[in-house]
Amino acid sequence: MFDEDQLKTKNTRALRHTMRSSSLFNSPAIPEMLGVYCVTLHVSGEILHLVFCVCISGPASVVTMLVAPLLLVLFVPFSPSSGAQLPNQAKAKDLPIATNGQPFPWDRMRLPTTVTPLHYDLAIHPNLTTLDFTGVVRIELDVHEDTNTVILHAKQMQISNVFLLAPEGIKRLQVLEYPRFHQLALLSDSMLIKGRKYEVHLAFAANLSDSFHGFYKGSYRTSSGEVRVLASTQFEATFARGAFPCFDEPAFKANFTIRIIREPRHIAISNMPMVKTVELPGGLLEDHFDTTVKMSTYLVAYIVSDFKKLACSLFFTVIRLQISIYAVPEKIDQTAFALDAAVKLLDFYDDYFDIPYPLPKQDLAAIPDFQSGAMENWGLTTYRETGLLFDPEKSSASDKLGITKVIAHELAHQWFGNLVTMEWWNDLWLNEGFAKFMEFISLDITYPELHDDFFLAKCFEAMEVDSLSSSHPVSTPVENPTQIQEMFDDVSYDKVNLTCYILSFNSCDVVAFIQHYVCLYTQKWYSGDELDVRAIMDTWTLQEGFPLVTVEVRGREVRLSQERYLKTDDPSPSEGFLWQIPLTYKTSASNTVHRFLLKTKTDVLFLPEEVDWVKFNVDMSGYYMVHYAGEGWNSVIKLLQHNHTALSGNDRANLIHNVFQLVSIEKVRLDTALELSLYLSRETKIMAVTQGFGELVPLYKLMEKRDMKVLENQMKVNLFQDLIDQQEWNDSGSVSQRVLRSYLLLFACVRNYAPCVTKATQLFNQWKDSDGTMSLPVDITMAVFVIGARMPEGWDFLFEKYRHSLQMSVKSRMKTAMAVSPLQDKLKWMMEQSLIGEIMKTQDLPDVVVSVSKNPHGYQLAWDFLRANWHTMIKKFDLGSHTISHLVTGVTNQYSTREMLDEVRNFFGSLTEETGSEMRCIQQAYETIEDNIRWTDKNLPLLQAWLDKRNRRVFHEDL
Repeated sequence: MFDEDQLKTKNTRALRHTMRSSSLFNSPAIPEMLGVYCVTLHVSGEILHLVFCVCISGPASVVTMLVAPLLLVLFVPFSPSSGAQLPNQAKAKDLPIATNGQPFPWDRMRLPTTVTPLHYDLAIHPNLTTLDFTGVVRIELDVHEDTNTVILHAKQMQISNVFLLAPEGIKRLQVLEYPRFHQLALLSDSMLIKGRKYEVHLAFAANLSDSFHGFYKGSYRTSSGEVRVLASTQFEATFARGAFPCFDEPAFKANFTIRIIREPRHIAISNMPMVKTVELPGGLLEDHFDTTVKMSTYLVAYIVSDFKKLACSLFFTVIRLQISIYAVPEKIDQTAFALDAAVKLLDFYDDYFDIPYPLPKQDLAAIPDFQSGAMENWGLTTYRETGLLFDPEKSSASDKLGITKVIAHELAHQWFGNLVTMEWWNDLWLNEGFAKFMEFISLDITYPELHDDFFLAKCFEAMEVDSLSSSHPVSTPVENPTQIQEMFDDVSYDKVNLTCYILSFNSCDVVAFIQHYVCLYTQKWYSGDELDVRAIMDTWTLQEGFPLVTVEVRGREVRLSQERYLKTDDPSPSEGFLWQIPLTYKTSASNTVHRFLLKTKTDVLFLPEEVDWVKFNVDMSGYYMVHYAGEGWNSVIKLLQHNHTALSGNDRANLIHNVFQLVSIEKVRLDTALELSLYLSRETKIMAVTQGFGELVPLYKLMEKRDMKVLENQMKVNLFQDLIDQQEWNDSGSVSQRVLRSYLLLFACVRNYAPCVTKATQLFNQWKDSDGTMSLPVDITMAVFVIGARMPEGWDFLFEKYRHSLQMSVKSRMKTAMAVSPLQDKLKWMMEQSLIGEIMKTQDLPDVVVSVSKNPHGYQLAWDFLRANWHTMIKKFDLGSHTISHLVTGVTNQYSTREMLDEVRNFFGSLTEETGSEMRCIQQAYETIEDNIRWTDKNLPLLQAWLDKRNRRVFHEDL
C-alpha cells in the first residue's frame, strides 16, 4: 500500500528540488510498467510517455483528491522516428506536383522528422492601415538524417529571399510550394549533414486574415463612434503557418525570439516580457521580447493594439511573477475581478502541481473579435471580452462563475498542454480534458462561494454527443486540419474530465504531477490486489460511447448487465462494446455508498438485506446511465413522490436525465418519465430543476416546430409554478439561488406565465421611460429584456442600448433577448448584421443564428440563412471548427419531420469535401433528426393520452 504522507514529505520535497535544480532532459530509461495508462507527449521539446497512476487511499473521498494531488509522469526520451523519412526520389512519378509544375518531394500531411527546429528568430511588421504584414524568420535546425530537403509549413503568403546559413557559408535555396498540405520544400544543392546545425532564412508577406485565426485583424468602436483597428493571433490548431513559415505541429517544440515593429500609438505584447524598444527610421518602433521556453508553434502569440493594462505582482518562493490584464481603454475598469482571479488561481496551481510556473509574466488579454472562448498561449492567454470583463454593478452571478471557470481552464493549460504537450492532435484530450478537470478542482478551493454543480451539466452534454453512432473515442486518429478542428468537441473536453471522476472509485486519487525521476517511486503505488488502472482506462478512452447499466432487484439479489447506450434503430454499432465500470450505489437501508466493479456483460451482487429501493451512480459520479428494470422505476417514482430529499439533488437530476434518455431508446415509456417529473413541483435544487427544464423544454420545441398548438397548450402543466411564485425580483441569495432565479423567471416569461409577464412588462416600461438609466436587478434582466423585445418599439430601444453599451455581459443578455423575439423582420435583420460585422460582432453570429433557430418564429429563417451563407461562414469560422459544428447541430437538432430531414440531407449532400461534406457534425445532424422523428412518431400519442389522463385527474381533484 502506498504511503501518501511519506511521499508528500520526503519524496515530493526531493523531487521538487530535483525539478528546480536539474535538467529535465536526462531521464534514465524506464522499464515497462503494468497497470498504467500511457500516452505520448512532449515536455520542453523531449518526447515522453505520460503514465497515469492511481492510488488507493482508504476512506478518503474526492475531497482528498483536491488536497493531496498525486498524478505522476514518467519521462522516457527517444530519438525522432526514422519512419518519417523523405520518400525515395526514384518514385518521383508518385509525388504530388508543386505550384511550379515540379514534383514536390513529400507526399504526406504530417512533416518528416529528418530536420527539426531548435530556435526561431522572428521579426514581424503589421501595418494596421493597409491591413497586411511583412516579416523575416530565421530558423535554427537540427539535422537527424542526411538530407538536401527541408519541409515546413506556410499558408497563403508570399515567400522570398530564402537562404541556408551553413558552416561553409550562405546558400540560396530553391522553394517549392504545395498549397493542399500548406507545405514548403526548401531544396539545397548540397547535403545537410546529420548532427550539424544549420539555419534557414525566409522573408514573407501576407494580408492580415479576415477570419478569426492566424494573424488577423480586429476592431472595436469607442463610445464616440471611432473605429480602432488591432491585430492579434490565434494559432491553435494549425494556423501559425498562416502567420510565418514554421514547423506547425505540436511535437516540433522550439524557442522563439520575437521582434515586432509598430507605430508609437500602439503597444505590442507577446509570450515573453519586452526587453527593449528600438527607434527605427520613419518614426516606427521595434519591440524586442525575451526568448521563450521551448514550446509548440500553436502557443506563440502577439498582439498590436492600443490596449491598456491593469497589473500586479505575485511572489512565489524564488520568483516574482508579473500578472497583467489587457483590454480596450474604455473597458479597463472591468478587469479588476479577472486580475484577482488570475492571482488566486496561479498561486493555487503553482502550489498544487508543485512545479514552478516557468515564465516571468502572465498576461490575460480581452480581444474584441475572438472566435473561441479563450486560448492558452503561454504567457499571453487571450479571451473573448465576455470571458474576462466583469462589472460588479452590471454582471450577474452566472457571469462571475463563467469568467472564473474560463480563466481557471486557460491557466491550468500553462502546465497541462504547454509544459506537457501531446505529440499529435489525436491526444488533444490530454490538453483539454485535464484542463477542464482542473476547473472544478481549482474553483472548489479558490472560490468556494461560486461552487455549483455545473459538473453534471458537462456530463450530460458529453453524453448527448457520445450517444450517437458518429461519436469517436477519446483518442482518435486525425490527419488533416478539418479533422483536427473536429477534435475540439465535448468528448475531448468533457469525457476525460468525467473519466477522472470514474477513477475516484474506491477513493482513487487522480491528479497531475509532472516530476523528474518519478519512475524511482512508481513501484510503490501498486500492490497485487489494487485496481488495474490501464485496463479500466482503456475501455473508456479507446472506444467511443458509454455504457447503459441495467439493474434488476430480486429480493437480495441485484442482477446487472451492460450494453452501449446508442440512439439508433440499428443495433449493429452497439455490438462488441465492453467497459470496466466502477459502480457506486446506495439503498433505502443505509446512506453508505457501496462500490462494485462491473467487468463483464452480466454479473450479480448480493445485498445484506431486502430494500425498498436502490440508486446506482451515486451523485452522478460515473459516466454511465442506469435503467431500473422490473419494478425499479416505480420504486424510484414512489420515493421521489413521498420523500425526494432522501436522495441528493445531483441524484435527482441524474434520475430525471436517465429516465427521459431511456425513452429515446424505448427502454422506458414516456408516461413513466412524465410521472417521475411530477415530483418537480416540490423541487428546489438548481441541478434537478434545470435538468427538468432540459428534458421538458425540448418537448415544447418539438411541438412548436410541428405547429401543434393544442397539444402544446395542454403541456403547460406548470410543474414549477410554486417555485416561480416564491422568487423575488432582486439579486439576493447565494450563487446557486441567483442562477436558479434567472432560469425560473426567464422560463416563466418565455412560457407566458401571466404574473411574470405582467411584472416584467412593468419593469421594462419603467426602464425604457428612464432611457435605460434605471438600475434593474442583474438576475432578472434577461426576463425583462425578453418581454420588452416582443414589441417593435421595445426591440428598437433595446438595440440602441446594445449598440452603445460598454458592459459585455449586458450586451450579451440584450443580444439573446432580441434573438428570441417573435418579430421575424428583426430576426432576419439581426442575422444579416451579425454577418456584416459592423453594428453587431461577427464573432456573435453563430450564437445569434442558433438562438433564432430555437425561436418558434425564427427556425425556418435560421435554416434559410445557414444555407444561403454557408460558404461565407466556413471561410470566416474555418471548416471543422467547433463554431461550425455548433451552427450545424444547433440549427437542426430540433427538427422532427421527414420533410426537414430531406431538406437537410439535400443541402449537405450537395457539398464537396472542400466545403464540408465529410464533417462529423453533419452526420450528427442526420442522426439527431432521425432520432427526433422516431421519438415523436412513437411518443406523441402517449403524450396526448398522458395529458388527457392528467387533466382528468386534476379536474377530479379540484372537485
